[in-house]
Amino acid sequence: MRRALVVRLDNAGDVLLAGPAVRAVAARGVEVTMLAGPNGADAARLLPGVDDVLVWRCPWVDPDPGAVEPGEVEDLVRRLSRRSFSLALVLTSFHQSPLPTALLLRMAGVPWVGATSEDYPGSLLDLRHRIDPEVEADLPEAERALSLAEAAGFRLPAGDAGALAVRRPLPDVAHLLPPGPFVVLHPGTSVPARAWPPERFAEAARLLTGAGFTVVVTGAPSERALTALVAGDTGAVDLGGRTTLAGLAAVLAAADAVVVANTGPAHLAAAVGTPVVSLFAPTVPAARWAPYRVPLVLLGDQDAVCRDTRVTRCPFQGHPCLASVPATDVLRAVEQTCGSSTAASRQPGPLVSGRMR
Repeated sequence: MRRALVVRLDNAGDVLLAGPAVRAVAARGVEVTMLAGPNGADAARLLPGVDDVLVWRCPWVDPDPGAVEPGEVEDLVRRLSRRSFSLALVLTSFHQSPLPTALLLRMAGVPWVGATSEDYPGSLLDLRHRIDPEVEADLPEAERALSLAEAAGFRLPAGDAGALAVRRPLPDVAHLLPPGPFVVLHPGTSVPARAWPPERFAEAARLLTGAGFTVVVTGAPSERALTALVAGDTGAVDLGGRTTLAGLAAVLAAADAVVVANTGPAHLAAAVGTPVVSLFAPTVPAARWAPYRVPLVLLGDQDAVCRDTRVTRCPFQGHPCLASVPATDVLRAVEQTCGSSTAASRQPGPLVSGRMR
């Protein structure tokens, strides 16, 4: 066994949650290539244990898929075939099937393929990993992926506790940051149904700066208008569009806390060990998808009508699961996590489930 392929074809957060499984495979001393979608490729390059990244937009996984183009499928099969992989692990979420991807891997000549699958795989899988539904209901996504690696015979090395991680050193972003402790507000999301209203983020920025906290607002280049609105005239540092994903990881690593919805940067914060105030829409279960193994305050009505629907755009008037969270709750959560604006520290805060009251 010389070359292993680990597949995770969706967004950056999903790829970051695959990190412990990737490290388990790499611990065997093999060369690890990750096959990622365009939304997850930069995150894949940040994972310890990944030697190379292949990028392919998968029409049965990508959140904004195009048509299935035979030429693009054939090109992927050729690219995989040239690598002569010894094995592949296909990582998916519970609602995704690994079997179309497994078929392409077989066409590329990969001799051994493992995946978690409830569907009968025929000859597509050498390892059909199955998880007890009662266990899976509350199994964090990182542990779900790691369980497949373990079923395939891969174990994390001694001393690796299985938390999320990124490659170090991270870029030097000191020139972008304010002196002293600060809190990050990250208002953007890849899924609109998971977004806290922008005006609430703006109010939280005002409350936090008024309470003596230094605030940094982060976002992608496409979110510059949003970060400018949130920063407003509060004196917050607006970094919208000014960092790469690795640079964002460095900013989050330097922060005392991050206020963010259920989106990729929440998992990036977890990967650098920064406490998270999570504005979590219950469209997917928090037990599976909340920031993993970091101090966490979870805000949002986890019993709202959208619970477990996986909707990407809220169909319910008023966006009740998150619009019900006032900015004062965010201020209290940051104070709880950091201690106070004058004595902010990186000491772990308590885990709070459900909306703060």
